[in-house]
Amino acid sequence: MKKQGIKGLAFVAAAGLIATSCDLVKDVDYVVVPSPLEMHGDSVKVRIDVNVGEKGINKKAYAEIVPMIGTHPLKPVTIVGEKATANGTVVPYKPGGKVVYEDIIAYTPDLAVTELTLTGSVYKKGKEKGIIDSQKIADGTVTTPLLVNKDFRVIVAADEFQRVTEEKQIAEINYLKGSPVVRSSEKVDEDMKELEAFMIAAQKNPKIKIKGINIEAYASIEGEEDRNNTLSEDRSKSAMKATMELAAKKKVANVKGQDDANYSTVGKGEDYVGFKRALTASDMDKGDKDRILRILDMQQTPEAREQAIRDLSTYLYLDKNIFPAQRRAEISVAYDLEGYTDAELTALSKSNVDTLNLEEMLFTATLTDDLNEKLRLYKAAEKKYPEDYRPSNNVGAVYYMQNDLAQAKAHFDKANGIQENEVSKNNLAAIAGVNGERQKAKDLLGEAEGAGAEVSYNKGILNIQDGKYETAISNFGSEDTYNKALAQLLNKDHSGAKSTIDASADAETARGYYLKAIIAARQENIGEVISNLEKSIAKDPSMKAYAVTDREFIMYEENPAFVGMKK
Repeated sequence: MKKQGIKGLAFVAAAGLIATSCDLVKDVDYVVVPSPLEMHGDSVKVRIDVNVGEKGINKKAYAEIVPMIGTHPLKPVTIVGEKATANGTVVPYKPGGKVVYEDIIAYTPDLAVTELTLTGSVYKKGKEKGIIDSQKIADGTVTTPLLVNKDFRVIVAADEFQRVTEEKQIAEINYLKGSPVVRSSEKVDEDMKELEAFMIAAQKNPKIKIKGINIEAYASIEGEEDRNNTLSEDRSKSAMKATMELAAKKKVANVKGQDDANYSTVGKGEDYVGFKRALTASDMDKGDKDRILRILDMQQTPEAREQAIRDLSTYLYLDKNIFPAQRRAEISVAYDLEGYTDAELTALSKSNVDTLNLEEMLFTATLTDDLNEKLRLYKAAEKKYPEDYRPSNNVGAVYYMQNDLAQAKAHFDKANGIQENEVSKNNLAAIAGVNGERQKAKDLLGEAEGAGAEVSYNKGILNIQDGKYETAISNFGSEDTYNKALAQLLNKDHSGAKSTIDASADAETARGYYLKAIIAARQENIGEVISNLEKSIAKDPSMKAYAVTDREFIMYEENPAFVGMKK
């Protein structure tokens, strides 16, 4: 007699041990959990509870039982009567007992559609007294974990494009010793001409928005400190006046530059820090430099420092080569520069891509869904900026999306060679995952932490393949995806899996409907099983052949609706 329950319950074979030519073993049944057998983490685990009834085995007998999955023998198990001499598990004559048998076998494709059978022999005093007829005790094997979608995700390295950038236009006015007067020659220096040109451009270009004009003025460190403080204040004001006059020129006519409300002026006093920096950078003998700095650091008051400077034998050198640069006003125009619009970027990328900088090229590639256009832009960036890893990485990402894994891997390797980085390591892990190199993928993902959510998603796929479904669910996060639904199903959260797959992008794909058919089978809803299988097969006819042998549906193999679906 055989009894077979719904999916997940035990397969029970009553009076399962049948010995020929003897009655030394009787009243034995087997419970296989789960039944059908299931594959998880590349292996099939077998558990058989061998239940021996009261007086089920002769006290002096023992039975050697050999389970087999298809043609693959498992380790044997020996059940020993309480007075028999044999290695194995002793079962008392009264009241009988249970022997729990467990083994594991690596999954191979021939185990997908097979049977778990038992055979063996019965012995007494070392002599064979009968054989155990080969009999099926369970079907094999549910291989639902193999339905994982190996859609490992790659990361496109991000651009640092900013539509509006903060910029500065710098100019400097130098003064004579002790004077706050702006000389005519200073007004026509190259940096002042550049400031004038900028003011003209800013007035005409709506993409330039002046935010403020900051002027800081200094005095050299020789001279009386209070006087130098006043002198630096006066220089800041004269520099402001000169800048406003420049902005007021007829050919310039910069409104912002003519409004004193846009100016900030400050006298910084003696530029002692600047003096030390200039001295260090000068061509003076190093010993003299160190001596000067040491002497100045030792002075406790500005007056003492002033006198020490004048007493130096190198004073004339300082007066000629160092102090003049300190007598200055620095003009800094802060402004926002608005970059190209999306339309302008797209047009330039087609007409003259080399006019774009790296960040503009990378950003422009995000403005199109055309993979070939993305590839063109990333290759242009790769050629112009070979020192940056991002273009090569992104070329590889596009090749990956185009299913050219060889080119993708070559470019990910190139990118990581330019600069070792987490993004390219995630992408190399994706290649390894698709190619079935799971350990390599795990190692690379371990080095890719922090690169993005793609790392966790990719780990989730590997978790499913390893049979770690709860960890997979965690790694998939809050996003509703096919693989998350599969992990929930394998973790026995059937309602959660149904909700997830219904909310995912795969809700109406062939694999999505197929997964919903499995969920329905586990919930014993034959109507939903057939409905979802029909929709899956309509999307992908190859799913019919898969469903016919899928052990998930074994309890329905004789159901008329299921039989009709197979035709």
